[in-house]
This record gives sequence, C-alpha cells and structure tokens, in this order.
Amino acid sequence: MSAVNLAIVLQARTDSSRLPGKSLLPLGGGEGVIFHVMKALNRIPAELRILACPEDSVGAFAPLAAEAGFTLFTGPKDDVLGRYCLALRKFGIQRVIRATGDNPFVFADAAAVINAEALALNADYAGYSGLPLGAGVESVSAAALLRTEAEASAPYEREHVCPYLYTHPELFSLHRPLAPVRWQGADIRLTIDTQEDYERAQAFYAALDRLENTGKLSGEERYRGAAIINAYRAMFPAADSGAAS
Repeated sequence: MSAVNLAIVLQARTDSSRLPGKSLLPLGGGEGVIFHVMKALNRIPAELRILACPEDSVGAFAPLAAEAGFTLFTGPKDDVLGRYCLALRKFGIQRVIRATGDNPFVFADAAAVINAEALALNADYAGYSGLPLGAGVESVSAAALLRTEAEASAPYEREHVCPYLYTHPELFSLHRPLAPVRWQGADIRLTIDTQEDYERAQAFYAALDRLENTGKLSGEERYRGAAIINAYRAMFPAADSGAAS
C-alpha cells in the first residue's frame, strides 16, 4: 500500500454520558450530527477520510460513513490514541487532521490553513487558539502520534489523543498560534456536548439554511469561519453566545 500523505481522521462514538446518542441526533434535513460533521470535513483537502469508531458504533455509522465518502475503521473504545495509531499503521498515513464527532460547524478554511502552516514549519503538532469552541481541528504528524502512543500512559492522554504532545514541548515541535482575527471567537460555543448545545445548534443550522436559501450565503461559505461567525453573532447577541461559564 502506498503512503497517504494526509488523512482526516474523525473520532466518534454513539454513546455519550452528557447527551446520549448525540452523534445520531437530527440536526438538519433529517440527517444526524455526525453526518453534518462529515459534510463539513469534506470541504478540507485530504487524500483519505476515515471515521474511526469503536466496534459498538459500526451498525449506526457504517451507512452514514459510506454516504459521506468516509472509510469506516474500528479500534479501542476508550483508548482513542490507540485507535488513531492503528489507523495510521493500516493506511500508511503520514499526517493526520484530527477531528471529533461533536463539531458540525468546523471551519474548513481554517483547518486547511493550519495544516499548511504545520507542513511549512515541519511541526509535529499544530492547532489554533482563539477559535470558537468546536470550530477547530489539529494537524499532527504520524511520527509524533506513534511516539505518543509508546510513551503516554495516563487515561486522559489516551482518551484525548493529543495532550501528551502539547504538554511536552521539549519533545515535540509545536505550532499553536492565535487564530487570525477573522476566525477569532473564543466566546462562541459551536460544539455539541449538552442538550442546550444541541438545541442551539439546531436553531443555528436552520438559520444557515435560511441564509443559503435566500441567497445571502453560498453553499461553500457556510463552511467558512468568517461567515459562520458573522451568522452566529447576528443570531445570538454576544451576551448570550453560549460560552461555557
């Protein structure tokens, strides 16, 4: 098998302690949250797209992954770092854009730019700060993830994949800049983790649909950071941004 220079690996599962089954909850057009996440990630250039899930999620995710053009891959449920590294080895992946299944409003343009910066700097890890919560991805080299797999032992490090990298700057080359102004919005919460998040996301997705249907937003603009932020601020006053307390 030839090497894959860049793959998007989306981690997801069907269960959640705070919002059970959130990845399958309908968000727009009768399609579930996870499908909309994959639609957004499809706007990011990559050679391969993988939905990496535990075995107990295969039945629910398999048809959705196929429809979205993602390859389904299974691995450990709680050792998500191990799940990633199994995928790296199987597909010969050299660099990963890491995404999570609760972020249907990912900034596709910001993801492409941070990955390009990582490549230009030969960074082991790259991710913007200052983005809305749920808008960003992480660009990580396979070599760094494989080293992390060998060295990281804490459950938190295994479950969340990248903490070992950015808490060991002496071991890895890190690129963690403040996002450009057009993508900044640390007060905005776009992730779906609670019932309140989900209801807000439903309302916001419907608003984006209305903007697109009336010609005020193009089909591609709705996946770009500045347009998402502008639409969000127009819909939700700053004092009610949904930012975590």
